[in-house]
Amino acid sequence: MVASRIIVKRAAQIPPAVRASVIETLDACIFAAVLSLIIITFVVQAFYIPSGSMEPTLLVDDRILVAKFLYRFEPVARADVIVFRYPLNPSRDFVKRVIGLPGQRVQLKDGVVYVDGDRISEAGYTIHKDVGNYGPITVPRGEFFVLGDNRNNSEDSRFFGYVPRGNIIGRAVFIYWPLGRVGFVH
Repeated sequence: MVASRIIVKRAAQIPPAVRASVIETLDACIFAAVLSLIIITFVVQAFYIPSGSMEPTLLVDDRILVAKFLYRFEPVARADVIVFRYPLNPSRDFVKRVIGLPGQRVQLKDGVVYVDGDRISEAGYTIHKDVGNYGPITVPRGEFFVLGDNRNNSEDSRFFGYVPRGNIIGRAVFIYWPLGRVGFVH
């Protein structure tokens, strides 16, 4: 209460031009903070890649932009690289590639992925040696089966299960750092 009286009394002593400049600066700062909050909450957010589970697509120390709004207008598709809240600890964020959609039957056989009995082409984005066999399993309604591109170094749906639709934050769309790797995520 005393502090506010002192501020008001001293503010009256500040020349009007300076006071207007300070108010204008504060308005701009508040507007920028609110706009940033809206953008981060609904539009796009930056994420850091801490592990090699998505090599060669995403490397350790890459920084990516994730479009949070895309899945409001289009469905999650197979081969999308998504960021999601880890099902076993929602305070952690993971990034993986969508392999199985709700209702699809997924199987790994000798390192090859089959969806609904058809071998899927993963040329150019996977690293795996001997990942063994997994499944077949049917992806439950409202959930997704995800795998890391570096299959031997990835904690993915083979270990933690499915990713609920509500855990998906958005689709990884752009690598913005380091400068030598700037480009779209494929």
